[in-house]
Amino acid sequence: MKALQITELSGPRGALQLADLPEPAPQHFLTGGEDGVVVDVHATGVSFPELLQTRGLYQVRPPLPFVPGSEVAGIVRSAPAGAHVKAGDRVAAFPMLGGWAEVAVAPAFLTFPLPDRLDFAQGAALILNYHTAWFALRLRGRLEAGETVLVHGAAGGVGTAALQVARGLGARTIAVVSSDEKAQVARAAGADEVVRADGPWKDAVKELGGANVVLDPVGGDRFTDSLRSLNEDGRLVVVGFTGGSIPEVRVNRLLLNNVSVVGAGWGAYVLKHTEVNQRIGGELHALIEQGVVAPLIGARLPLEQAADALELLEGRRATGKVVLELRAV
Repeated sequence: MKALQITELSGPRGALQLADLPEPAPQHFLTGGEDGVVVDVHATGVSFPELLQTRGLYQVRPPLPFVPGSEVAGIVRSAPAGAHVKAGDRVAAFPMLGGWAEVAVAPAFLTFPLPDRLDFAQGAALILNYHTAWFALRLRGRLEAGETVLVHGAAGGVGTAALQVARGLGARTIAVVSSDEKAQVARAAGADEVVRADGPWKDAVKELGGANVVLDPVGGDRFTDSLRSLNEDGRLVVVGFTGGSIPEVRVNRLLLNNVSVVGAGWGAYVLKHTEVNQRIGGELHALIEQGVVAPLIGARLPLEQAADALELLEGRRATGKVVLELRAV
């Protein structure tokens, strides 16, 4: 099969090499048994972890060379007994590694039927971002209908997913973006209000009534103003640090308005609590069927242009989800 490997840790342009590799067996590295779902990959997602992996900066550091790619969409070739999917089904799956290839293997508990209203590129955008958004907003952020959610990085993959999921949960949404183009993307994802990160966004948010929940996948120097934008009993949910720096909190700020800071580490949690995956998958399936969740695809590139895709992320030029397409629809 055709696949992309990371062969050295020199960044997107030098690390990736196209290779012809043996197809993977049904055994999956997460479980150690032959309980993997084998998927003929039509599209595979591009995310920040892959960018970090090209430099050896991500917490998952397989020995070189390895095939990156954590999320795919395609058609099931084979599935173990008891799985929620079967051969011939359209699926979205999360193999964690090995997704940038024509064939991938994912554990059954991280493989989900792909609704007909979504294409394969949207399926490849579904699990990492949308499962993270639902987990962060509902389980960690305790979001309730009628509350207001502030979303940083609102034009990116996690940001657009969070806007759609928040609306599906009955919340009002405020998007923080850095350009007019990204403002349009955030509005297309369902943002009720948009504020600019390069202006006095915290003041603008307070004028809009403040936020009950802040979703922050960016980190950096916005963190303190995020706390200040929260209403009483507000929750700031930390998802990641795509801005590069990890902020620190002066805990006296938490006392002033009785606010909380919570982490949302979706991947580590759902690997220990595998039953949660099907619950989140079911909740998202309902939102998809309602037309609320429909991943926005910012760029569709062939597998051979994966370095270009990663550089879109690195240059902060990506909107929505960046996807590599391997087969015709």
